[in-house]
Amino acid sequence: MFIDTHSHVNFKDFKEDADEVIRRALDNDTWMILVGSEYKTSNRALHYANKYQRGVYAAVGLHPTHLENGKVENGENGEPIFYERFEEFDYGSYEKLAKFEKVVAIGEIGLDYYHLDPKTDIQAAKKKQQEVFLKQLILARELDLPVIIHCRQAHDDLYELLANFKRDYGQNIPSGQPWGVVHCFSGDEDLAWKYFRLGLMISFTGLITFSKQWDDLVRKVPLDKIMIETDSPYMTPEPYRGQRNEPLLVQYVAKRIAEIRGLKIEKVADITFNNAKKLFRI
Repeated sequence: MFIDTHSHVNFKDFKEDADEVIRRALDNDTWMILVGSEYKTSNRALHYANKYQRGVYAAVGLHPTHLENGKVENGENGEPIFYERFEEFDYGSYEKLAKFEKVVAIGEIGLDYYHLDPKTDIQAAKKKQQEVFLKQLILARELDLPVIIHCRQAHDDLYELLANFKRDYGQNIPSGQPWGVVHCFSGDEDLAWKYFRLGLMISFTGLITFSKQWDDLVRKVPLDKIMIETDSPYMTPEPYRGQRNEPLLVQYVAKRIAEIRGLKIEKVADITFNNAKKLFRI
């Protein structure tokens, strides 16, 4: 069994064939968590999750890039990403969504300084991202849900905010229980351990299949602190780069980890599946 812990089949890229993509994964022993980036896609993630008895779950949250007006940027893999509209975070609306049984996390939330518009007040934009992120962290603790964290060019601020948050709100986090994941991790070993010490996990995408930059990190990190994901439709792994990504392809992330660690892919699948079950309590 595999589990894609971060997929966006709820995005418009899958408008015509989302259920086909989901069934293809389930038929091949691959579960998934569909992750929202705004209210619309969060609600759609829950809609899809509710259609399936098991194997499909939802995360709801407001991504930091949706705090600015709509624009188009190139993604990490060169693909165009469309941020359609500005959204003001409404605690009550997300709280209602998050209380549904199939919602297993608050996400994707976090900080993204890479996409800040240089024509705006940068410091004010950063402050707003931090404030909205904190509100969603509080929502997660109020509902006893883990968080799925996005970070791009903001790790110093992210770490400080998370450390302060855990100090102030972490008293009800059971000892030894992870309370979140930094998704699409692309930092170094030192940064990974900073997050591990806070009680967080990290997850790897197809990025590790077409770049050797993270081989040493993958070789060294404790296997009980990692998960795998596609971040589909983005970050498509080898040998399918250039095509739309989908949950079924998460197996290639597991395969690459297995190659680097000298393990069988079944072992990596089993470990990462159990890690996800522990974090998301599914």
